[in-house]
Amino acid sequence: MKAADPRGGRPGALPVLLPFALPENRAAARLRPAHLWLLAGLALVAVPAWAQGGAAALSPLEVVIKWAPLLLTGFAFNVAISLMAMAIGTVAGIGLGLAMLAEGRVLPRLAWCATQVFRNVPWLVLLFFVMFLVPFQITVFGIRVPLPDWVKATFGFSLPVMANVAEIVRGAVRSVPNTQWEAAESLAFTRRQTMWRIILPQCAKRMLPPWMNVYSLIAMATVQASIVGVTEMLTLTAQVHAAEGGRPELFAPLYGFALLCFFLYCYPIDRFTAALERRFETR
Repeated sequence: MKAADPRGGRPGALPVLLPFALPENRAAARLRPAHLWLLAGLALVAVPAWAQGGAAALSPLEVVIKWAPLLLTGFAFNVAISLMAMAIGTVAGIGLGLAMLAEGRVLPRLAWCATQVFRNVPWLVLLFFVMFLVPFQITVFGIRVPLPDWVKATFGFSLPVMANVAEIVRGAVRSVPNTQWEAAESLAFTRRQTMWRIILPQCAKRMLPPWMNVYSLIAMATVQASIVGVTEMLTLTAQVHAAEGGRPELFAPLYGFALLCFFLYCYPIDRFTAALERRFETR
C-alpha cells in the first residue's frame, strides 16, 4: 500500500527533508545586534585615534598669541605689586634714613642695625619670613580683615626697598656740602627746617638714579612671589604650559614672552633714569 502524502500531494511520493533555513526577518533580527556591537567597538577605538591624528597642534607662536591676554594680566599684577612695595618702602625708607641721621646715639644705631639687616638678607628669605609669620587675617575693632598672599608678598618686598632707600637717603644727605648746613645755621634755621627746606630738596637729584635702580630690581624680583603661591605672570606661564600638555617646544616661547615683557618694562626705566640724570647734571 502506498503511503499518502501528508501535505496533500499525490500518492506514492515520499516526504523530503528540506534544508534548515531561517526566515529572512528572523536572521536579520539575530545578526543586527552583533553587528552593532562590533561597529560600536570599532568606533571607540577609531574615533580617539582619528582625533589624535587629525587635530593639528598649535604652533608655539599661536600658543603665545592665544594665551597672551592672560599672561599680560599676570604681568600687570607684577607691576602693581612692585609699585605698591616701592611706595611703602620709600616712605618707610625715608623715615629710617632720617633716623640714622638723627641726633643722639640710640636711635641712629637702631636704625643702622635695621638697615644693615634688611639690606644684607636675601629677598626670598624675607619673603618667606613675612609669608609664614604674618597671619592670614587680622581683627581691627572686631572686624576681620583678610590678608591674602599678594598683600603679604607686597609687604615682604617693601622691606628690602625700605633698607635700600634708607641708605640712599643717608648717602645723599651726607653728600651735601657742610657749607649748606653752616649757611642755614647762620640764618637761624633749626635742624628740622634745614633738613626739610634746604638739604632734602637738594638730595632729590642725587637720590633719583639709585631710587629708580632699586625700582627696576624690585620689579624683576616680583617673580619670586610665584614660589609662595601668588598668582602672577610666572605662575600663569607654568599653568599655561601645563594646560598645553607640557610640550617641550613651548617652554622657551612662553618663558621668553615673560622675559620680553619684563625687558620692555624695565629697559625704558633705565633710559629714563639716565636722561633725568643728564638733565639734572647729577654728580
